Amino acid sequence: MATDPRNPSDSYLSFWREYHMCTLTTPRPDGTPHVVAVGVTYDPEGGYARVITNKNSRKVANVLAAGAEGARVAVCQVDKGRWATLEGVARIRTEAEVVEDAVARYAERYGRTPSPNPDRVVIEITLTRAMGRA
Repeated sequence: MATDPRNPSDSYLSFWREYHMCTLTTPRPDGTPHVVAVGVTYDPEGGYARVITNKNSRKVANVLAAGAEGARVAVCQVDKGRWATLEGVARIRTEAEVVEDAVARYAERYGRTPSPNPDRVVIEITLTRAMGRA
């Protein structure tokens, strides 16, 4: 069921605020999908989803390999019969204030602040599509 990613229903947004691990799918340079478990935060007001990660991860390399236009990616979470997917264009953000904001959002959603990591970056996804049954 399609949803406006910038104007989700209350139930859709509520689902994204619950504690759920998610998957992130990025395209490898050969075009095949790379799927990994991640924590995701959803910011409908800004039109973004964010993943904090290490700058040396495969997912970051995949996004960077897509070039300046960014990589087409999807994040998804499932809980029994409920599911939600956000799609968009990912870019890597390294600015300290962007990383700090993403860590704070992660801490709010997942109930814990990650340990400091000087190699932390943000995969910031500009949302283009949302769907699900929440």
